[in-house]
Parts: sequence; structure tokens; C-alpha cells
Amino acid sequence: MTDQRPIRVLLVDDHRSVLWGLERLIAGEKSQMTLVGEATNFAAAFDLVEQHAPDVIVLDLDLGAESGLDLIPKFLARSNAKILVLTGMRDRSIHDQAILAGAKGVVEKEERAEVILDAIKAVNAGELWLGRSAVGRVLELSIDKAAGRADLDVQRIAKLTAREREVVAAIVMSAGASAKKIADGLNISEHTLRNHFTSIYEKLDVANRLELFAFAQKIGVNRFRP
Repeated sequence: MTDQRPIRVLLVDDHRSVLWGLERLIAGEKSQMTLVGEATNFAAAFDLVEQHAPDVIVLDLDLGAESGLDLIPKFLARSNAKILVLTGMRDRSIHDQAILAGAKGVVEKEERAEVILDAIKAVNAGELWLGRSAVGRVLELSIDKAAGRADLDVQRIAKLTAREREVVAAIVMSAGASAKKIADGLNISEHTLRNHFTSIYEKLDVANRLELFAFAQKIGVNRFRP
């Protein structure tokens, strides 16, 4: 049976007049959504999240001394709620940053009441609420971000010597093997192997063999073969 309980909504905005208007807007949808709390800052909002476990957090990006952009990942780390940004900011790059930070949608405050309600319902259902142009911008930013990470990985790998690449490949191909066994397979001493580890960890920005193995698996062992 489909769960028909109302969507639990938490409002976070430092403008009392906006909260007043949203409160009445949601009250008119009492069969489909219910207001579980209102907050004007993160500390109060966090307390309400803990108390009421909202389904959707309607968040303003401009909270005076606090930035809604900074709060998005903090909410996501502490709650399963979907975040819908409701903002007076028209800067599209800010909207895109909110989505990349984890928000499920962005609505401008000047939108009609019906649009705000539809956006709450959509993000609660797991959908993204974005205009077509915003989808294209966010997708492009995501691709650029991924490409930037890939470029950084290539730069790190390029720092390795041929022998260090051989060591990484040996580690991946001999997962779980002791340092002695790996050293024997490379015809080097354990002391030399440890020196290689130190250099490799620094160049690839990993902390230990486990992180090195994970990095190599992600990139592909063939990238390390001399």
C-alpha cells in the first residue's frame, strides 16, 4: 500500500515575512504536506531536524551571517531530508552551486505559489527541480569537475618513476601479499620497497597501501605499467 502520509516540511529562512507566507501556503495543503518547524538560522534548524526528521527542507541561501550553500552538506550529513532551495538570488551560478552541493532543486521566491508547492512534492519524490537550461549548466559543471579530477590523477601518476609504477602494479597484482613477497617479486630488498612506498604515497597523495590499492584500482592498473 502506498504511503499517503503528508510530506513533512521544515522551513529555514531569516525573513519572518517569508516564513509567514510559506506557513500559510503549506497549511492550505494539509492533506499532502505538513509544517514541522521554522528556523531562521542553522543551529535552530539542526535542532528541528533532530526532533522532527523532515522529508523536505526548504532553505534560503542568504541567512545573514550564514550561507545556505555551506549548510547544504551539513544538513545532508545529518539528515535524509531532500533540500529545496528557495532564494531571491538570481545569479544562476549560485543556483548551480547549490545543486552541485546536494540540493534537489532551486526555486526563486518570485515564483507562483503553485510552483513552490509542486517543487516540494517533486523533490520529495526524488526528482530534480530544475529548468532545462539549468540541467545543461549543471551537467557541464559536473563533467568539468570530473575532468578536473581526472587531470589531477594524470598529473600525480606522471610524477612516478618507471620503477615506482612497477611497484604500484605489483601491489595491485599481488593484493594481500606481504611486503617481503612483493619485494622478492621485484628483486629488491624490503628496505628499498619501503623507500619506494614513501615516495609513491607522497606523489599520489595517499596515506597507506590500502589507499594506494584503491587509487590504482580506480585509475586502472594498466596506467602504472612502465
